[in-house]
Amino acid sequence: MKSAIRSINPHISVDCVIFGFSTSQLKVLLIEREYLDEQGNMAKDFKLPGDFISTMEDLDHAACRTLEELTGLNDIFLKQYAVFGNPERISRPVDVNWLISTTGLPIKRVVTSAYFALINISDSKDEHAIKNNASWQDVQDFPKLAFDHGELIKRGLEHLRNALRNEPIGFELLPEKFTIRELQSLYEIILNRKLDNRNFRKKILKSKFLQQLEEKQVGVAHKPAFFYQFNKAVYEQHKKDHLGFNF
Repeated sequence: MKSAIRSINPHISVDCVIFGFSTSQLKVLLIEREYLDEQGNMAKDFKLPGDFISTMEDLDHAACRTLEELTGLNDIFLKQYAVFGNPERISRPVDVNWLISTTGLPIKRVVTSAYFALINISDSKDEHAIKNNASWQDVQDFPKLAFDHGELIKRGLEHLRNALRNEPIGFELLPEKFTIRELQSLYEIILNRKLDNRNFRKKILKSKFLQQLEEKQVGVAHKPAFFYQFNKAVYEQHKKDHLGFNF
């Protein structure tokens, strides 16, 4: 959360669990935070991208604004998945003091609307991440976090896994062209389990929205595989017939 010269509601915020996929890892975008520890020494940890909503701002708009400011992207898959309102979620003195120092307001409780977002890491603009002290971290091995943001990531991952079985949202994490093997690897990493190659290929190729291209891989040690594309228009046309992937 950041301070700005604008009218904010200091008790309602949005926090975004931004997932990305790279080098066979599911990653989450985190922001480094500086704060004074209980001994008055400068310390650092990490937090999720988030902000207080403006007085007259819609929650979804606040989440979209936060994402654009951080990544430079304005057309990102974004889904609200939970509201966190435990009165103890910002009870640590270091968190309370950090909120007060960054806003100048006597904040003691914040309810946050949590969203998860999916982006292709290569599409994000580095200058935005650098400016905001943001970095990609392994979702299975992230560092110490502020507030209850570890729980937000855990719950966000659960919702991502459930959504992946019912909607073709994994394509948001891949480049425009990908192989079936790359797609299967993405599913295995998110679902955290090995999938049968033949069964996966059979089910995924039955979908009407996966389009095979004429182009193949080049410069690989194995037999070159065809590239595929996700056809969103076809999916929108036939999604009533799509029953999900029960891998």
